[in-house]
Amino acid sequence: MLKFTSYIIPLLCFIGNTQATWQNIPNSLTNQSNQRFDDVFFINENIGWAANGAYAAVYKTINGGLSWTEQLTETQLGGNYYFRNIEFLNENIGFLGTLNNELLKTIDGGSNWSVVSNITPIPPAICGIETSGDSTVYGCGAYFAPAFVIKSTDNGNTWQYLDMSSYANALVEVVFLNENTGFVSGRNDNGGIILKTTDGGTSWSELYNTNTPGEYVWKMQVLENNNDVIFGAVSSVYPNNGSLIKTTDAGLNWSSFDAPETDIQAVGFINENKGWMGGHTTGFYETNNGGLSWTNLNIGNNLNRIFIINSSLAFAGGTSLYKYTEETLNLEYSNEEKRNQLNLTLMQNPVKTLLEFTIEFPFHDNLLIELYDIDGKFIKQLTRDRLSTKTTKQYSFSVEDLNSGTYLLNLHSNTGRQFIKFIKE
Repeated sequence: MLKFTSYIIPLLCFIGNTQATWQNIPNSLTNQSNQRFDDVFFINENIGWAANGAYAAVYKTINGGLSWTEQLTETQLGGNYYFRNIEFLNENIGFLGTLNNELLKTIDGGSNWSVVSNITPIPPAICGIETSGDSTVYGCGAYFAPAFVIKSTDNGNTWQYLDMSSYANALVEVVFLNENTGFVSGRNDNGGIILKTTDGGTSWSELYNTNTPGEYVWKMQVLENNNDVIFGAVSSVYPNNGSLIKTTDAGLNWSSFDAPETDIQAVGFINENKGWMGGHTTGFYETNNGGLSWTNLNIGNNLNRIFIINSSLAFAGGTSLYKYTEETLNLEYSNEEKRNQLNLTLMQNPVKTLLEFTIEFPFHDNLLIELYDIDGKFIKQLTRDRLSTKTTKQYSFSVEDLNSGTYLLNLHSNTGRQFIKFIKE
């Protein structure tokens, strides 16, 4: 008996010290060409959904991500789609945002989806969705303009459209503490912004601005057990790094910390000090001191969403799906190729009256083309384009109205954001 006890005590100590780690879980998922999983959402520890962006598919798990069932593809909808985000009110009623002028709804846990057709005007894209309470749903968009919020207080049966153009020119994320108090983030002419409402969206105030034109506050997180602590992921512009922004007093004061890359997007913390960030060209970077320093965990790629459940359980979406857990999943790692930037060729540089270039698209894509000055200040949007297949396409824009100097052409696609310099004579 004594001999048995002498062995079991160290074993129990070892089990008690098990550390949660990020692990790749999507071996069973179909993911053509390593397309990004833009969003993942869990209603509890076991039941969750994932939305793949450019491959445009919805998957459901009922066992904490160990296995997944494909519920919806763009083929079933009869078109070329990009699935941007997914959120559920309960195990049955859920919403799927797209970049294709459509919001989808399910009332049977994702088995069947229908287009929400009673929002006026029709939103061009839904970039963020948040449910609150038993029946309230908010949505926002678009990262490429215009800025708007949609709201339903009856499970998504009827909707109100809120024009946000006086506050922002682009919105990406929406987070609510309850039916009336919440936040949206995106950008305005001055920089990346966070806006706050306490009356269900009737009025808004600016809570934070990065004051760097062209930046977005891309994702937000309010700490679950302390709503005074808010984190934001700032996606910056060349040649700056992105940043982590943080408040511990509900937005009265903010701190900013350098992040691992320019195009930072995903953020998730389990307490004030320990959390993770990542973006279009990175996997998980971990901090244990609230963002003062970061450690590359060498797992993951192309991160967009980190979904925290508790201090030892979280999920994330990027090139693959990932689980933060004390378990050893014993699943094979999927082949995660780093997405190369788009191949752009300028027809001439310097340019006089026409800016002409070709872009090679290795996959179907969503493209936003914008113009910035050499200091990174946003000038204007040139076009938004949706490509349905692998192709090479030529573009031409008049630049007669530009003064002589050096400018930045910004391509914002499924691959990320990249900047190309050109000279206007």
